[in-house]
Amino acid sequence: MGSRLWLAAILIGSSLSLARTPSPPAASPTAQPGGGGEYIIGPGDTLQVFVWRNPDLSVTVPVRPDGKISTPLVEDMPAVGKTPTRLARDVEKVLAEYVRSPEVNIIVTQPANALNQVKVIGQVQKPAAIPYREGMTVLDALLAVGGLGTFAAGNRSHLVRIVDGKQTEIPLKIDALLNKGDMSQNIALRPGDVLVVPQSRF
Repeated sequence: MGSRLWLAAILIGSSLSLARTPSPPAASPTAQPGGGGEYIIGPGDTLQVFVWRNPDLSVTVPVRPDGKISTPLVEDMPAVGKTPTRLARDVEKVLAEYVRSPEVNIIVTQPANALNQVKVIGQVQKPAAIPYREGMTVLDALLAVGGLGTFAAGNRSHLVRIVDGKQTEIPLKIDALLNKGDMSQNIALRPGDVLVVPQSRF
């Protein structure tokens, strides 16, 4: 009987200890959007750097114009062009000199660089500027804004893109993509692209 009580006490104590141990926050949709690929960090983005079990090392910092960030114990870490996951691993390598087995999670709380976004405007459900991520396509952007609006002329849509410093327009037949599965219209997007969906003519 005594051994059973002793075992029960150990199990209860372990459960309480686990309950008090905070878990690292899950990455936000901005930092790790679904659908393939992660957000690419750009200058001016605001990052939350969370170091598990080390609140003194957890900070929110901007990405400086030189493309770097500085956090406690980590100075002048290059951030631009990296995904949040890649940057987190790089920060862990530096912190490993000071902290035993550091676990870092980085969240982009506020993307600031317009050139690191894709804008969807016109006759869509929720026009928005969407953080660009590697591998992003026209269909990904449309899903992010809730699809076409009621009065959209999908097949007269176009993509505005800057190529070699000049603005170009790429015609798109979005109705054919959404309703007929014409994947030739599901082109890859680039940072700074603007997807324009006009209103139908009555």
